[in-house]
Amino acid sequence: MNSILEVDVVVVGAGPAGCATATALAQHGRKVLVLERETFPRYHIGESLIPFTYPALERIGMIEKLKQSAFSRKYSVQFVSPSGRASQPFYFYTRYDKKTVAQTWQVLRSEFDQMLVENAREKGVEVREKTEVVELLQEGGKYVGVRARGSDGVDYEVRAAMTVDATGREAIAATRNAWRRGDPKLNKVAIWTYYEGAKRDPGIDEGGTTVAFIPNKGWFWYIPQHNNRVSVGVVADGKYLTRDGLKDPEAIFQREIPENKWIEDHLATGRVCDEYWLTGEYTFRSKYCADHGLVLVGDAFGFLDPVFSSGLMIALKSGVAAADSIHKALEAGDVSANRFISYSEMMRQSIENMRKLVYAFYDTNISFKTVTEGRPEIADDLTDCLSGDVNKDFSRLFAAFSEYTTVPEDLPYGTPRLSESSLVAG
Repeated sequence: MNSILEVDVVVVGAGPAGCATATALAQHGRKVLVLERETFPRYHIGESLIPFTYPALERIGMIEKLKQSAFSRKYSVQFVSPSGRASQPFYFYTRYDKKTVAQTWQVLRSEFDQMLVENAREKGVEVREKTEVVELLQEGGKYVGVRARGSDGVDYEVRAAMTVDATGREAIAATRNAWRRGDPKLNKVAIWTYYEGAKRDPGIDEGGTTVAFIPNKGWFWYIPQHNNRVSVGVVADGKYLTRDGLKDPEAIFQREIPENKWIEDHLATGRVCDEYWLTGEYTFRSKYCADHGLVLVGDAFGFLDPVFSSGLMIALKSGVAAADSIHKALEAGDVSANRFISYSEMMRQSIENMRKLVYAFYDTNISFKTVTEGRPEIADDLTDCLSGDVNKDFSRLFAAFSEYTTVPEDLPYGTPRLSESSLVAG
């Protein structure tokens, strides 16, 4: 052990959640160190920004940079039946301000995440890449920093009043503490790749997201990106995708293309320009969102099925919210878990509201079109939730859902790990 560094906050992971946390803390005047195992730019999935990603991006100073970027502008989303019949695109500006929330982006994550890292550095954050966090350090029941290993193979300690786990789906705190919890129904498999030269819709619809249905409530995503590339993935139950014993990701993907005529038509002009990627059983939540001296953000807190592209919104939003809670905790000289009760409530409400939509999406007894035709007064609520404006009361919306399906109860996960003394005091 060669050295000990001291900072206000150490953030493990330089993805969107980690960079949002670090940047917002630096804006509060805090000394922040981000440790990242990989070297940026690096590949990542999760490429579509929904409208209410805007407030967090604005907060950390990213909006003007995105406006000047080459990323495809996204103004809408549409749904397509297996026959190829597409819905009228839903344009965000019919409900939100066209100059702000209503115009968003389809991003290439290697470039977008690099922009976030550079933005954090500009704001005063130190980011160290090629650095592995070997251990989360605890003393007296409290997290006090990390033991890190640099690219030279030498270990050192980082001492910090607060440690932030922003390690994505690796979720080191949840994994190492056995806090990881699955979702009883959302155990889907995703296979995806990239096409060059695939068809794009004309005009303002060129950058819109398309969700294209296949049998058994499976679906394709179709996300136009810059540089003439399109991200295309298929999501469904593993038993459906591997039917007849098919195991090869490319063979599975290619077999599903004719199951949606719109997808088949749009891909016909293009060619695959990347490998086939696969992941499965990705929906999970951490039992706890915080411990004494520790807070979890983004996918390390929890990950939800990607059908409504909520991942980046929740990651960025969690980072900003956690940073504000950390700053107040440091001001108070109290970094105990109970300082993150409000953060927990906000995050759980965000995820649970979106989770209820995802459950309804996969339920064969319900469709959003049927519900809104029967109850037109809930159309705006549905739009707000789908667009990421998720921290509000949607009881009217879910009451309408309950006429067709069982609305899931909230999962009891994502609370702070309160001590008995904190519970008594509360």
